[in-house]
Amino acid sequence: MATRSDRTGTAVRTPRDPAAPKAPPGDRTGPGAPPHTRTRTRQPRLWTWLLLPGTLWMTGFLVASLLLVATLALGTTDPLGNPRFGLNFANLTALADPAYSTVLLRSLGYALITCLISLAIAYPVAYAIALRGGRFKNLLIAAIVVPFFANYLVRMYGWSVVLSDDGPLLRALRAIGLADDSTKILQTGVGVIAGLVYGFVVFMIIPLYAAMERMDTSLIEAGRDLYGGPLRTFLFVTVPATRQGAAAGCVLVFLPAMGDFVSAQLMGGPDQIMIGNLIQDKFFQGQNWPLGSALTMLLMAVLFLGMLGYLRRTRKDEAEAAR
Repeated sequence: MATRSDRTGTAVRTPRDPAAPKAPPGDRTGPGAPPHTRTRTRQPRLWTWLLLPGTLWMTGFLVASLLLVATLALGTTDPLGNPRFGLNFANLTALADPAYSTVLLRSLGYALITCLISLAIAYPVAYAIALRGGRFKNLLIAAIVVPFFANYLVRMYGWSVVLSDDGPLLRALRAIGLADDSTKILQTGVGVIAGLVYGFVVFMIIPLYAAMERMDTSLIEAGRDLYGGPLRTFLFVTVPATRQGAAAGCVLVFLPAMGDFVSAQLMGGPDQIMIGNLIQDKFFQGQNWPLGSALTMLLMAVLFLGMLGYLRRTRKDEAEAAR
């Protein structure tokens, strides 16, 4: 039944058309729903259809490339070095070689140290911009991000010049007595980690900045009253409130740092090669594509485990926040 008003203003009940569709209880999207409600329901469908072509394109090429690498890892090479598909597990068993495990563990250690150093650098930078930047926030973020638009290889060449034996950094350290003529940064693990941190620290700053932008600043004021000193407030209030941003930053830094080969090639030596250098060597110099594919699958397995741990942690945090 519906109601209408007659000329005297009295409400009169009129029968509803039996052919009219009935909306279920609580439904606000049926024919009788307000126009703005129906518009909101159409928007998610529109965005879904707009995202579908790009998602299918990226997913298709990703799956195709993974299948190609996985099948090539079971192949062999002919006398001329050309790859041949097959069913040979020799490449997979070769991964048990201690030389490969040593390089993998070195790469893992470099990537983890890069994450820790990037966290130590990014936290004060993101804190200062988000909570003390004022109207200059966007300008400060641009000053950090824009230089990283330059080509990665060009930036690594420039960084290798800065860290070279005759570069400005070591000359300044020698001038103040903190280094001598035998001190080296290049061709060492320190140089490789310095290159990785320089290359990927921006990926840690941006997520932390976004997390601190969303953080309620009253928590910091309450933490000062509760814990007293600024260090304890930072450790027990700021860090837990921004741990999701820190986790996202660690993933964004760890994944490319683990597979990077430019930093180890330009700023490391034979004892600092990483898994990415091995893969590059097998594909382009050793002409052993099946073994290079097997090493690639090993690297992707390690990265997948790291990504899986991040997703599980994120799901756990969301479940705790929903309680």
